[in-house]
Amino acid sequence: MITVTDLRKVYRQGEREVIALDGVTLSVPTGSIHGIIGHSGAGKSTLVRCLTLLDRPTSGTVAIGDKELSSVSDAELLNARRSIGMVFQHANLFDSRTTFQNVAFPLELTGTPKAAIAVKVNDLLNLVGLGAFADAYPAQLSGGQKQRVGIARALATDPDVLLCDEPTSALDPKTTDEILDLVKDLRDRLGITVLVITHEMDVVKRICNSVSLLEAGRIVEHGALAEVVARPGGRLSAALLPLPGIMPEELPAGLVLDLLYSGDQAAAPVISDITRRFDVDVNVLAGSVESLGGAQFAHLRILLPVGSDVPAIKAHLSANGIAVTSKEA
Repeated sequence: MITVTDLRKVYRQGEREVIALDGVTLSVPTGSIHGIIGHSGAGKSTLVRCLTLLDRPTSGTVAIGDKELSSVSDAELLNARRSIGMVFQHANLFDSRTTFQNVAFPLELTGTPKAAIAVKVNDLLNLVGLGAFADAYPAQLSGGQKQRVGIARALATDPDVLLCDEPTSALDPKTTDEILDLVKDLRDRLGITVLVITHEMDVVKRICNSVSLLEAGRIVEHGALAEVVARPGGRLSAALLPLPGIMPEELPAGLVLDLLYSGDQAAAPVISDITRRFDVDVNVLAGSVESLGGAQFAHLRILLPVGSDVPAIKAHLSANGIAVTSKEA
């Protein structure tokens, strides 16, 4: 549904060039939720502006379905943008308009008849759980309710893609979970494709099917959630299944192993199996178990004492689908 090919954006500051996007290529299938994650300055905001053609790319293409947005004329741009609904960090509602009137605004711009607007807006408000708040003004709404209004407004033109730019950064944890559940539910009900721009890994964990790591204008890691988590040593894997980076101060001599595994193995008694099979005491230093991308994953850090049959233990773990990395304690 979303296809970005070799996207570059270069800004000029006098004689100096600033490369904000440097060859971004990305494909997001219809009906999926894809996360773009990166720190401040990674190029996330520029990517949003280029995807919506608020900034035209220096080179490369942006396509929604079979429509290449980057090649449309300025006169056609308004119609082209209707295929993308935008949800921002702040809902940016009109304070002087009611909830109903805020959601109706995009339809008014397109000349939709009033009767059709009334039906559409009421349906959307019911869809996002605000049917009883049609006459409320933004000052009377909570932060989560305002964001729901923003989501309803983004859906008013029946877009193919919902682009969410830091949609939960200004919300408390409970409201964040509610908004993310709503986004996932809308994807399931409407079949829309969702692109989430965020710096919060918890957002990716909760709703995304796939993820890209953006850094200095480039995508440096990319893939389905289950695939990136299963890559030992990968930065997304470490971020999605983190372990403490500092070892205990007084650690016995031995070998530290990091174990990464998934599926049925994630629920298997791996430690007790090693202990019995190799007659060795295993010290568990840290661990993390989570369900990500529809699969269960486990990440453990263990200590094997001096004298352990390390080659045999590693071979046994690898034979059972467990990725192993090691270092001296």
